[in-house]
Amino acid sequence: MDQDIARPFPLNAWYAAAWDHEVKRELTPRTICNKKIVFWRRSDGSVAAVEDACWHRLLPLSLGRLDGDNVVCGYHGLAFDGHGRCTRMPSQETRNPSAGVRAYPTIQKHRFVWVWPGDPALADPALVPDLHWNHDPEWAGDGKMIHVKCDYRLVVDNLMDLTHETFVHHSSIGNEAVAEAPFVATHGDRFATVTRWMKDIDAPPFWRGQLGKAGNVDRWQIVRFEAPCTIAIDVGVAPTGTGAPEGDRSQGVNGFVLNSITPETDRTCLYFWAFVRNYRIGEQVLTTQLREGVSTIFREDELVLEAQQKAMDEHPDRAFYNLNIDAGSMWARRLIDRMTAKEAQAQVAQAAE
Repeated sequence: MDQDIARPFPLNAWYAAAWDHEVKRELTPRTICNKKIVFWRRSDGSVAAVEDACWHRLLPLSLGRLDGDNVVCGYHGLAFDGHGRCTRMPSQETRNPSAGVRAYPTIQKHRFVWVWPGDPALADPALVPDLHWNHDPEWAGDGKMIHVKCDYRLVVDNLMDLTHETFVHHSSIGNEAVAEAPFVATHGDRFATVTRWMKDIDAPPFWRGQLGKAGNVDRWQIVRFEAPCTIAIDVGVAPTGTGAPEGDRSQGVNGFVLNSITPETDRTCLYFWAFVRNYRIGEQVLTTQLREGVSTIFREDELVLEAQQKAMDEHPDRAFYNLNIDAGSMWARRLIDRMTAKEAQAQVAQAAE
């Protein structure tokens, strides 16, 4: 139990498990918060998720097959429905009443399949993180999933402190203005926000290409963290003096970088991301180009984060040092810690009863 209490992620939360198009009428295994789960799509289009271990001899159910809306174990043929109930036992008419596997609540929203690995009684659909831009008809875009070999909180740190763009992404979205511009960090019980405006600057290559206009720009980055691991970043540029800092972005280009980072294990994560825009939304070619271009940018992050995790593993006694630029990531981690501490306290109280 002590090891479970010390886990770096809360269980009572919705986590992105897959893009909606990934879950088909076939068995799809994923590890979420150290829990092995198998997903499949029922005939009515809904998504089922159960623990990926047969009640009988623990063979992963993902090695079996679908029979209608039931998963059939590939070892001895026990069948389970999407609620985890055993529906068939070979060679006997009476089923053992204890036969079953754990089922996990799922929901499809914002183009993702979400799963709740904690107490199913607490799985409130209203708590699904807000990434509505991903399916809003006034926005267009696409994204991918990256398997990153690092603690998911390192990805959160990376996104909450965009000064790294100056150094990691200098050939695309970064320039000196990002590292030098002032920012404001705010927080609440569930959200933390970092707002940065870079006024009257030279646009970096990526944004110069999107804007398609000469001259200096006003650039914005508004990073909004939603505990425990979802971040929506409002980004864009507009020609200097056209009113963007005052709220008129009509002369510029605006995008959102949507991110949900799902802990897989303590040291690996599934990083779901999308880039969406509200300009030239009918151009599929641009959507594909942006998806692949942003994928290249995120590959640079992946290399840094995995190298960071390796260094942390090699120096387990070394502590992090925080700078002013870490204000957003520090608040994000505090919100995560509050969630995990609350669950740990509840677990201790339950054990004491």
